[in-house]
Amino acid sequence: MPHSSPSPSPEPTATGAPPPVVFLLTVQQGEAARRLMSYVASLPLRGADAQLLAVVVAIRAARTGVGNVTGQDLRSLRLADAEGAVAALTALGWQARGDLIAGSPDVPVGIAVPDLTDGADHRLPFGKVMRSRVSGWTSRTLNAKPVKKTSPAARLAALFLAAHGRPYRPSILPVDLPEHCRAALPDLLARNFLKELDGDTYLLGDAVRHVAGKRTAPVPTARVPDEEEPVSWNVWKDRASVALRRHVEAVENCPLCGLSTARVSEAFMRKPVPAQTDEKVRAAYAAWRENQSEPGPRAARFAADFRAAHGHGPSVKQLCQGISERKQPRRLRIYLVRQLIAEGWLTNTEPVPWTLRPGKAAAPSGTSAPRVRAS
Repeated sequence: MPHSSPSPSPEPTATGAPPPVVFLLTVQQGEAARRLMSYVASLPLRGADAQLLAVVVAIRAARTGVGNVTGQDLRSLRLADAEGAVAALTALGWQARGDLIAGSPDVPVGIAVPDLTDGADHRLPFGKVMRSRVSGWTSRTLNAKPVKKTSPAARLAALFLAAHGRPYRPSILPVDLPEHCRAALPDLLARNFLKELDGDTYLLGDAVRHVAGKRTAPVPTARVPDEEEPVSWNVWKDRASVALRRHVEAVENCPLCGLSTARVSEAFMRKPVPAQTDEKVRAAYAAWRENQSEPGPRAARFAADFRAAHGHGPSVKQLCQGISERKQPRRLRIYLVRQLIAEGWLTNTEPVPWTLRPGKAAAPSGTSAPRVRAS
């Protein structure tokens, strides 16, 4: 399947200009890729197998309403239940003009998609070049080395994250990302498709920057004045929302924590900087996890008990001290908590500190406290 070959598009980072990257999608094509993924997410399909097949069929049917798929294409998707996936699409009214399961693997089978026929309600109104390049992006992303041999849910998640991802800056997880894809995010992090995964934010890995669907604008070379001068702690609190101010004062006045004003103000006012994760940190985490008994439930219980006693959640350091006997380096603590969040045992309100609380996996034994608005 043809794909784009746009010119190299270097973009600077905070430390200087990186090597040129040949991006698969332009800004407009990235928007089209996100539209494709949102369309598939809106379909009444539950499993990753059916949704992954729907992505391939939909982009191939975007122009004519009929997408051609061969048996070999179906096998290359490595679905756990290919027959079930085809049946799920058929139940939507997508009509296959041949036998995709038992037919010749090299003979294309047209699948008619009613939503994608010409008309005012056409869901993916792509031109020829747009359709071709988004289709090529789909194929290249699914076959990228970090995800090629992962589960259908992980590969589907990779498409969502690539479409919504920026090459050099953290991005927010798509709101329509299926839950089974969320469960696969730690695997994408372990395989370096993701460089960072922190709550609802992520950063694409260095090796897959070229599949990013969002392109960040270059940083101006001329100095741009700051939008506002640094403010005092009291002024910062005056500008905070009612909920955030209440949370700040709970931390600042907590008799059990006994934190200094300088420590609290620095934590709330500083700009968050993503912590780097390398193989040494992952190895240390694996060694820690191997010697732990049910760390997820213990972390959720500790967060719930801490919140009940203090009136606010624990910090990353406080939580790790509460569930571990040994002191841990800062980067390991951050990675450990990120994993517990990704697994659903904890949740928090990024980037507000002291907001850790039990996640969905802890229910019904743990209940999540109301979220604190960041502004």
